[in-house]
Amino acid sequence: MSHAPSPSWSHPVWASAQKSCVGVAPNRSRVWFTMARGILTEVFYPRIDIPQIRDLGFIIADDQGFWVELKTLPEPELHLEDAQIPLPQITHHHERFSFSLRLCPDSRRDVLLLEYSLEGDAKLRPYLLCAARLGGDATQNEAWCGSWEGRDLLWAEQGPFGLALLCANEAGLPGFARRSVGEIGASDLWQDFHQHRRMRWDYDSAGPGEVALSGELPRQGHLALGLGSSKEAAATNAWATLACGFAQIEAEYQAAWRDWHRGHPPPRNFRNRIPDDLHTLYARSINVLKVHEDHTFPGARVASLSVPWGEASDSRGGYHLVWSRDLVESAGALVAIGALAEARQVLAYLISTQQADGHWLQNQWLGGKPFWQGIQLDEAGFPVLLASLLEERKALNGMSVRDMIERALHFIVCEGPVTGQDRWEEDGGINAFTLTVAIAALVEGASFLQGKAADCALMLADYWNAHMEDWTFVRNTDLAQRFHVSGYYLRIAPADVLTQEGAKDEWILVKNRAQDPHWAASEQVATDFLQLVRYGLRAADDPQIQDSVAVMDGLLKTDTPKGSVWHRYNGDGYGEHPDGNPFDGCGIGRGWPLLTGERGHYALAAGEDPLPYLRAMAAMTGKGGLLPEQVWDSDPIPEKGLYPGQPSGSAMPLVWTHGEFLKLCHSTLQGHAVDRPAQTWKRYGGQRPQLDYRIWRLRHRLRELMVGQELRILLGAPFRVHWGIDDWQDVQDLRAEDWELGYLACLPTRKLRPGQSVQFTLYWPESNSWQGENFTVQIIGGET
Repeated sequence: MSHAPSPSWSHPVWASAQKSCVGVAPNRSRVWFTMARGILTEVFYPRIDIPQIRDLGFIIADDQGFWVELKTLPEPELHLEDAQIPLPQITHHHERFSFSLRLCPDSRRDVLLLEYSLEGDAKLRPYLLCAARLGGDATQNEAWCGSWEGRDLLWAEQGPFGLALLCANEAGLPGFARRSVGEIGASDLWQDFHQHRRMRWDYDSAGPGEVALSGELPRQGHLALGLGSSKEAAATNAWATLACGFAQIEAEYQAAWRDWHRGHPPPRNFRNRIPDDLHTLYARSINVLKVHEDHTFPGARVASLSVPWGEASDSRGGYHLVWSRDLVESAGALVAIGALAEARQVLAYLISTQQADGHWLQNQWLGGKPFWQGIQLDEAGFPVLLASLLEERKALNGMSVRDMIERALHFIVCEGPVTGQDRWEEDGGINAFTLTVAIAALVEGASFLQGKAADCALMLADYWNAHMEDWTFVRNTDLAQRFHVSGYYLRIAPADVLTQEGAKDEWILVKNRAQDPHWAASEQVATDFLQLVRYGLRAADDPQIQDSVAVMDGLLKTDTPKGSVWHRYNGDGYGEHPDGNPFDGCGIGRGWPLLTGERGHYALAAGEDPLPYLRAMAAMTGKGGLLPEQVWDSDPIPEKGLYPGQPSGSAMPLVWTHGEFLKLCHSTLQGHAVDRPAQTWKRYGGQRPQLDYRIWRLRHRLRELMVGQELRILLGAPFRVHWGIDDWQDVQDLRAEDWELGYLACLPTRKLRPGQSVQFTLYWPESNSWQGENFTVQIIGGET
């Protein structure tokens, strides 16, 4: 037995993120497939967060010096006969041949079946090349040329995973001719052809390392990629699938998808109100939501079956991770299409993965193990909104949600209004989108609570809403003068905007840039404030909203041949470099079709037609009809496949974007955002609350109180206030009341006059200690 040589240096990466198709048999199968550049790319098993190969492609060669790798050819034809069924048919064209490929998961077994055919020059033969990545690991895979029950095959193992590749010819008999295994970069089939222009190596074993499996195939046949707990288990199922035949496997797969779609028909007025040219993307978007659901952890969905700029990335996680924000945004689309059972499973999964203090991890593997470590306030609020959305539709079906809601609201009360990271996971502070979600969660969550807990949630929601502009709106800046407006909402305000004058002029780091531009917070603008309108905290015609839209459109909008698209914020660095090279920790942010959808929701609220935004999103899909995370919005770079308005190398499909498209379709039918929180909308109706109190907190230490206002002290632990007026006169003690989400003491300050002051300190009975500092609040005149 000959063992394949190992490379002296290895840098394993993933396949292209520009997927043309993703699929799985709904509800049952544990094998997910992706396609890019006309070949099979990452396959996931037995969970949607565990990739098992990098790619499986083909080389066409004549054994006389000619050879070509299929994925290097121009984009092949992709045919999807039925938009409701992810069943791809690929045809590659070359002057000497055509090569067709069809993929279908086995609904009953952990096997992916491929049917292929080579037509043209009779001298040519197809060769298989598969880069194994069992368990997502590229360092410990081992591979062999073997035989199982008398049938030649290729197989690999790593840890608890086994992979088997079997071939059957047109007669249904074992079809492999020559076979070899190797390590990528040293002894794989591509290196063999690169050095010898034909297949000469026949190594029997390879690894441990990043292994590749290869073999010469008949011109027509079937391949079965089996996965299991061992290579033998994978081989057993793989040959069983081959024995059943492609037609039977395909028929069962199609039937499973049709059955699922029959249970989720479009609304009655759908065809009359949504133009025909959008129907295909509508069906495909539903598929994307369903495909990205895991079958081991019901309700769990990953953000995308891709690794952004995968061909240059060695990330273990990519986007095949769970974000509670993405998950709830997608669940909102499930509710819109009537998939209430799936949405309930999302909520059940979120309840099971909530952390002890009430928040959710920034992102996680499906089993709940953390990946990144950030804290994002909106991710604590979104699950509460999902519970409320289901309750509004009488669809909770007896689910127990109160404990989850209480813990989530307790976290929001303790941590807000500041977030450790914004929704783009880059900077901390006070962000309009994040704070809007937190406010809505407090209001919606209050409807599940009683007594003081509900009162506390509503009190704080009103207070944060009333002070949104104090913290996140800036006036009379150079940008405001440039766009002839009074001001605009900031991308994010520093946390000390709660206590420091001039904080909005502090520097906020713009991440993912080779060189930070050193802009003040007041110079940075994002689309995030649109959530204020979507959730009903502000009206679409609010002058401050309209001014901000003017600045946002002027700074962040790009018109492409496919339609208008918006950037996340000015100066964004998350995207390709100017020369089209992949994002590698820095770059230039590109336009997001997701934000076109959010802009369409604002247009709807403003009484405008949202169809241009839907059509723009549909025009920005890739060749397989999938929506990307970003589109290229600079001059075309044909040699890198980058054209204005078309997908960049970022994640595709992005489930959140497909969910936004679905929600905008249904919002168009209903005349308002389908995911707007009902209690929040009812409470505020687009109007900023007018309050007769202010809330003092340790992280928000007020120095001034308007005449006629009550001073309320809200803290996270029992306390007593030792206080007086005008330099400690009339000293009194006041014990805080337990409001369940916090402890509240209300000082009777409404009758104090301008010029007077309140002094106080805090005593902590649990530790039998004083705060050790005194605080002063001045009473000032003016309007509240």
